[in-house]
Amino acid sequence: MLGLAVAAAALAGGSAAALSAGADMARQRSTIERRGRSVSAAANRLAQDRRSVESLARRLEERQNFMDDLYRTHFGGQADGDADLIGDDRNVGKGVKGKAENIGLTSDAAPLLRLEQRQQRFALALTRAVERRADKAAAAIRSFGLNPDRLARAAARAQGGPFVPWTGDKGAMTGELEQLADAMTRMEFLERSLLAIPSGKPTATPMLSSSYGYRRDPFNGHAAFHAGLDFPGRYGQSINAAAGGTISFVGQRHGYGKVVEITHGNGLLTRYAHLSGFTAKVGQNVARGDTIGRMGSTGRSTGTHLHFEVRLNDRPINPRRFLDARGDVAQAQRLAKARVAEVGRQG
Repeated sequence: MLGLAVAAAALAGGSAAALSAGADMARQRSTIERRGRSVSAAANRLAQDRRSVESLARRLEERQNFMDDLYRTHFGGQADGDADLIGDDRNVGKGVKGKAENIGLTSDAAPLLRLEQRQQRFALALTRAVERRADKAAAAIRSFGLNPDRLARAAARAQGGPFVPWTGDKGAMTGELEQLADAMTRMEFLERSLLAIPSGKPTATPMLSSSYGYRRDPFNGHAAFHAGLDFPGRYGQSINAAAGGTISFVGQRHGYGKVVEITHGNGLLTRYAHLSGFTAKVGQNVARGDTIGRMGSTGRSTGTHLHFEVRLNDRPINPRRFLDARGDVAQAQRLAKARVAEVGRQG
């Protein structure tokens, strides 16, 4: 009996030890599984974080490419070269680390967020600078007695081409970039409209022999309306384009004799009359100051002179306001001309 008791006790002790070992193994397995889940969750967070950082990097690259293309189109060169517009960068990046943590990104995203802030600041600064230029162009156009918004709308209507949808990341087109694009488009239309205004002298003669408006007709003495300005000069003297445009007429017109007409866009046209000869052809593009003809006395004329008209939507307007441009207007025209020329050089 004693032997059986000893055997039973030994068996019971072994079972308890086995049960204890099994419990330890279960706890260890649970701990391993819990740690495995924790490691897996951390790996998932890391992968998501990496994807978020990569997505942010792609958006920033899209925005930078968009800004570069926009800047190159309207100014030439690269957008990041205009340090004067960006200003001091010492405040850029303050609070970026906290922002990265708040939106669930690691500190690896902090440099990208600093770049994002820099892009936003550049876009806003450039928008303000472009708006100031556009406002100056609008004021210059207004000084000629013309409506800048009407001219800009007319320029905006002269567009076309197939529709090619934006293929970039929709998230890359922030409100700042849309405002910048709109501001640059407005500046483009206004400055090109300003350059099309005929404000250059059509000939070297400084004096006038007849002004715009009411006068006595030189042939019959009756009251008459004179639709332009008369510049006396020597026979054969160069006649120059008052602004860039396209030669739209070369030939004879009743009363005007030999005539050259230039279309400048937005309904503006200049007429050069009583010429002795032509140096331009229909369809030819000319720049301000280009020679288009020679002074003469053809048509209804009492002597050698140039009859110069400016017409808006085929109605004559006083050319004097265009020839007496103020200094700030001339400066706005020079800036616009330099910008357009730079864009042309960059291709």
